[in-house]
Amino acid sequence: QVQLVESGGGLVQAGGSLRLSCAASGRTFSNDVMGWFRQAPGKDHEFVARITWSGSGTYYADSVKGRFTISRDNAKNTVYLQLNSLKPEDTAVYYCASGLVATTNPGRYDYWGQGTQVTVSS
Repeated sequence: QVQLVESGGGLVQAGGSLRLSCAASGRTFSNDVMGWFRQAPGKDHEFVARITWSGSGTYYADSVKGRFTISRDNAKNTVYLQLNSLKPEDTAVYYCASGLVATTNPGRYDYWGQGTQVTVSS
């Protein structure tokens, strides 16, 4: 059974930092793309960043480029999202997801975690 478990969310002031983790289990993820998405109240899932397990590349939404960094530790089957210079508009539930296609389309990701809340106060 595939499981993705996020952690690391919390309440932080604007300009602060958080590090989100996504621990994957249940099968081999060596061919998977891992993505981070976020969902603010009343809005759809928004793509944030993605990384391939093979390390062939990363990709970021324009809104987070230069502030967020996605990385992975294959030995731990874990993907991270470092959030720096946080803004109130970054407030959302952050989800990690896995799939086989390098895309920003959330519909193309097969497995999702339960989400972790990030709240940025002004």
